[in-house]
Amino acid sequence: MMKDRGQDGYRGDLNNNCVTIAEVLKQAGYATYMAGKWHVTKHNKVDGPKFNWPLHRGFDRFYGTIHGAGSYWEPSSLVRDDTMITVPTDKEYQPKEAYYYTDAISDNASRFINEHDAAKPFFMYVAYTAAHWPMHARERDIAKYKGKYDKGYEAIRKRRLAKMKSLGVVKPDAEMSEQAGDWSKVEDKKWEAACMEVYAAMVDSMDEGIGRIVKSLKDKGLFENTIIFYLQDNGGCAEGAGRGGKPNPRKDKPSFEPVPPEQQLYFGSVPKQTRDGWEVRRGHVMPGPADTFIGYGKNWANVSNTPFREYKHWVHEGGISTPLIVSWPAGIKTRGRLRHQPGHLIDIMATCIDAAGANYPKEYKGKHIKPMEGKSLLPALVKDKPVQREAIFWEHEGNRAIRMGKWKLVAKGRKGRWELYDIEADRSELHDLADAQPGRVKQMADVWEAYAKRTNVIPWPGKKKKK
Repeated sequence: MMKDRGQDGYRGDLNNNCVTIAEVLKQAGYATYMAGKWHVTKHNKVDGPKFNWPLHRGFDRFYGTIHGAGSYWEPSSLVRDDTMITVPTDKEYQPKEAYYYTDAISDNASRFINEHDAAKPFFMYVAYTAAHWPMHARERDIAKYKGKYDKGYEAIRKRRLAKMKSLGVVKPDAEMSEQAGDWSKVEDKKWEAACMEVYAAMVDSMDEGIGRIVKSLKDKGLFENTIIFYLQDNGGCAEGAGRGGKPNPRKDKPSFEPVPPEQQLYFGSVPKQTRDGWEVRRGHVMPGPADTFIGYGKNWANVSNTPFREYKHWVHEGGISTPLIVSWPAGIKTRGRLRHQPGHLIDIMATCIDAAGANYPKEYKGKHIKPMEGKSLLPALVKDKPVQREAIFWEHEGNRAIRMGKWKLVAKGRKGRWELYDIEADRSELHDLADAQPGRVKQMADVWEAYAKRTNVIPWPGKKKKK
């Protein structure tokens, strides 16, 4: 996502033939704010180009990180507005307790609302990094979940599926996908359970932060007529992120010299040390503190994705299926009602433009702008009407899929065979119908291929040869 791979669809930067939601709504008179993760440019250094930083892509104010992942105790490439800062040198945000990035995102988003001129409409994009690895959380939040996961993977998956069925989130006859991991064979259950406890604590902190943002809206008298979209961009992540290896206890003293407050600690995903000199430990370490850096692993991701197959990266339901929770008291009169029709991340742009009465441009700053791909979800949200479209498409790292009505065609990797599923009857993707319906497979594959060519998905970038 942050590298130029030699093909127009994979340049590592937002291009000038697209517009952001902020750029469109700003033209319609909206104030525009952002807090959190940016991750759509390869330029994340202090002295690098800024043409794709938030303030250059439609936002009036920004607090967050240009890079993607990083420490929650001191994130990489932290920026306020258009200036790169560090946690110690940020004069505008010095919390009373230890800095924690999830809290910082929430607090700065709330600040933007508090300082907003209520006579003007606004758009705000809040992009949390939680619960992306590393597993970092405050001790008080971790304490809430002690012992919650001691029964292991399978027991918790069964409990979650039963609750999903009772709530109507999935059908009563929904099947469970294959179990990942055998709890009885886990040697260090305390450590393994701790990984999920910290993950839960990270979500807890995010949830409380969203509560503070909502309170700011209510205090400002803006809540009733503000549309809030809450969603994730992918399913649970199976990446180990440094979990492998032997126990790695903390040393008796720091291994490195402290880093001065004004100096960036690191620019990538994984720091080598904390600011005060402690080595960042990976491997079999208890997650949570600043000097650790691991993920929660495949087996817990399997729990997170109950009852679906696969994980982030793949485009089976476990990799792409997440809830969209919408609040708009002034516009949506039915409360707490499920809508089962599918939507896609690209629909958020179309929905915001529809709600704002804005116009999607054909040209912007002298550049031709490609047509909008998404569909407004307002008919579904307000009137529970179906969203009319031919298909929904996916491609991620060569994994690909297309959804047409109740049918989904999906494949692993660039050369993987197509699998066909009736999602209404088999959302867990356990009964492949490709061999029984070759005509449908070819028809849908042809539609996907045409989409992929039109949107620069293919040709895929080749791997660079090592010199």
